[in-house]
Amino acid sequence: MTASAPPGSVPPIGSDRDWRSLVSDIQRWGGELGLQRIGIADTELGPEGERLLEWLRMGRHGAMDYMARRGLTRARPAELVPGTLRVITARIDYRPPGARASAEVLADPAKAFVARYALGRDYHKVLRTKLERLAMRIRDSVGDYGYRVFTDSAPVLEVALAAKSGLGWQGKHTLLLSRDAGSWFFLGEIYTDLPLPVTPAQSAHCGSCSACIDACPTRAIVAPYQLDARRCISYLTIELKDSIPEELRPLIGNRVYGCDDCQLCCPWNRYAQSAVEPAFAVRNGLDDADLVSLFAWTETEFDERTKGTAIRRIGYERWSRNIAVGLGNAPSSSAIVAALRARADDRSALVREHVAWALARHAASEPGYAAQAAP
Repeated sequence: MTASAPPGSVPPIGSDRDWRSLVSDIQRWGGELGLQRIGIADTELGPEGERLLEWLRMGRHGAMDYMARRGLTRARPAELVPGTLRVITARIDYRPPGARASAEVLADPAKAFVARYALGRDYHKVLRTKLERLAMRIRDSVGDYGYRVFTDSAPVLEVALAAKSGLGWQGKHTLLLSRDAGSWFFLGEIYTDLPLPVTPAQSAHCGSCSACIDACPTRAIVAPYQLDARRCISYLTIELKDSIPEELRPLIGNRVYGCDDCQLCCPWNRYAQSAVEPAFAVRNGLDDADLVSLFAWTETEFDERTKGTAIRRIGYERWSRNIAVGLGNAPSSSAIVAALRARADDRSALVREHVAWALARHAASEPGYAAQAAP
């Protein structure tokens, strides 16, 4: 736990009422830093730990071995960061204003769909900086105390913590939902040894709706509140380092980085707010880019144009793999076949495999392009 004093040594403020006043101050300071909501949760996550273990036992984490390595630590904040008494949770809107409508991009198979959260600056850096500033502001008020900041960067059950603190409820797609903001926001946490009063949880409001389950292209939402990551397009295009299973490739369509389908169909997202944080504005036209153009990027161009974004994390090889799948799913054209053939001998075996698959798709579906597509 990052601290200038050991956990448990926080100076007494004096009364419960003083601690409640501090929570109000923290919420106000968070708003001044550009955070839309702040909540306080205790560290008891109860049955979440058992659900996590069952999810891992069924192998639904796929190749994300780091999920299994920490096991129940995810559901036990005080074990992850000894001395933790409370978790300050935060959310920040990210839907980029002015971005081309997602439905329009998804409906155009020649375009590359990038999940809306990845169109701007990497949220890890943006949100972490804001939470660190909030932690420092708290220190200015109470003196030295123990804390540690997380932004999707460690084994934290952030949705469960955010729900417990009243920022929303867990939807059937497993994301957090809010009545006034839908689900287009990032979550972050400050684990702390301050004995803050908790904020009340919200009731769930999904009712009988199954829109997210029905909309999932790969049927990754296997039941309400149950996600099989091995079928999730976000996992396949971001987390998976190896070949994308062949039977799932046609279902990915033109989604080259992540997938928003379960959010796009959610009725609560009619209340979602656009980002006010300038860092989340669209970069390099990736809200409306052509697959062929992106596939022509060199590794240097990829590094330059994705610098500072979450996309940079997957690297050029996986980026190219994903676009090859998108090109394989697009209607045949001379431009698409030419783009694929230009990288048929790519130095990466992973890229070559997916390019060969894509070329075979075009040869099979459009006999007129068979000669062009054949190796």
